[in-house]
Amino acid sequence: MIVTRVLTKRYGAVTAVQSVDLDVREGDRYGLLGPNGSGKTTLVRMLLGLVYATSGEIEVLGRRIPRHVREVLPQVGALIEEPAAYPHLSGRANLTLIDAAGPGGRPARRTRRRRVDEALEQVGLAGVGRRPVKAYSLGMRQRLGLAAALIRRPRLLILDEPGNGLDPRGIRDLRELITGLNETGVTIFLSSHLLAEVEQLCTRVGVLDAGRLVLQDDLAALRAPTGRILVDTPDADQVATLLDGRVEHRDGQRLLVRHEDAATLNARLVGAGLRVSAIAPHQRTLEEIVLAVTGPGSDHIEGGGSS
Repeated sequence: MIVTRVLTKRYGAVTAVQSVDLDVREGDRYGLLGPNGSGKTTLVRMLLGLVYATSGEIEVLGRRIPRHVREVLPQVGALIEEPAAYPHLSGRANLTLIDAAGPGGRPARRTRRRRVDEALEQVGLAGVGRRPVKAYSLGMRQRLGLAAALIRRPRLLILDEPGNGLDPRGIRDLRELITGLNETGVTIFLSSHLLAEVEQLCTRVGVLDAGRLVLQDDLAALRAPTGRILVDTPDADQVATLLDGRVEHRDGQRLLVRHEDAATLNARLVGAGLRVSAIAPHQRTLEEIVLAVTGPGSDHIEGGGSS
């Protein structure tokens, strides 16, 4: 669905994106991650033909971008940064204008009202669609932008920080909406800072750092068991002594133990009369994975001096 080859974007002496080989497959829920200033938004804009690459190749839906952008974009829904709208018009009127700008001629006009209704319903704005956008909260404007991305029932949905301005319920609703769309055949590509949401939502991730794609893999593979066991025990000292060098890390009564099987280890500890509050195979969190391959973002301040 999206393929880039050695994709590079320079702004004068600054290289925003460098030699990126992106691979987003049909049916993916792909999360693009990275610190502030890592090049995520620049990359997303290049995929949509909004910014031209300095070098490299882009294919979206099997067609070269930007050469075939007019053919591709009608099949792509996109929400990039904070969505724009006419503030004095209602959400419904804004969506009507967006739909009217798309292809389809008279047949599309006949079904426009239904598409607008369905898009408002999908994002939870059916009850306020006639209210002027200037009266919308940030979260409601974000929902309206998502409705605009969905109005033409895209094959591919590209979202840049879609959770901006949403409260916890709104984020949960967004996750359920995106998962439902994916189950109907829509491929999802999103950039986000919300690692916990990406961990719950995405099936595949890529990580940018200083413009380079430093990691790209299925999330299940990245979060496979590490061959270590997490043990929570009030008898941490005795457990560490019993296991004789197998404890790799200790945080209070939580131990990270080098061992092949949690059940076998549990039986050994209990058999020795030691208490086990919890035991499970160790898996790296997405946060740990991302922090291991990235440096500080552009908003990181070195040193302790005042400005």
